[in-house]
Amino acid sequence: MSAILPPAERLWWNTPVGRQEIVWVGIALLWCLILFAMMPYWHVYGKQNLSNEAYKIYPAAYETKVKAMVDQYKVREEGPQLIPVVHPPAGSDVYILARLWQWWPILELEKNQTYRLHLSSLDWQHGFSLQPLNINLQVIPGYEMVVTMTPDTSGEYTIVCNEYCGIMHHTMLGKIFVKE
Repeated sequence: MSAILPPAERLWWNTPVGRQEIVWVGIALLWCLILFAMMPYWHVYGKQNLSNEAYKIYPAAYETKVKAMVDQYKVREEGPQLIPVVHPPAGSDVYILARLWQWWPILELEKNQTYRLHLSSLDWQHGFSLQPLNINLQVIPGYEMVVTMTPDTSGEYTIVCNEYCGIMHHTMLGKIFVKE
């Protein structure tokens, strides 16, 4: 039999299957069942999925919310672009906006305090990747993503855009400081 010619026997499913093939099909089926069972298990008990919300919003309205937060909680400016650093009170809503090629503003949060982090874009689709943690979200214009987070380790965290957004994509970095 070859791949070009049709099989000699038209009822191919009546052809006996070798023992080794049956064993490999059984192992593959068992592995599929294990992986299928692990998906809901890790969703519930793995603590790897963010509890997030999404709302439709006009980019200009979101920009107004972010500017209001910056005006209220700004503590200093950092970097050559003088990006404002905001220190909102614990338990509050904090906002970060993405725009070509910048995360704005820089957040200064308190350790072991819960915040609702709002994310949206003013122009293109961006990817929010918080490093060294493995938090990844898509940031899309017209949608406000809300993530409840409680930073449990102090330090400096970097926000990386992991969705190609243009020629200067590689420079799109932001910061979140977590203080004791």
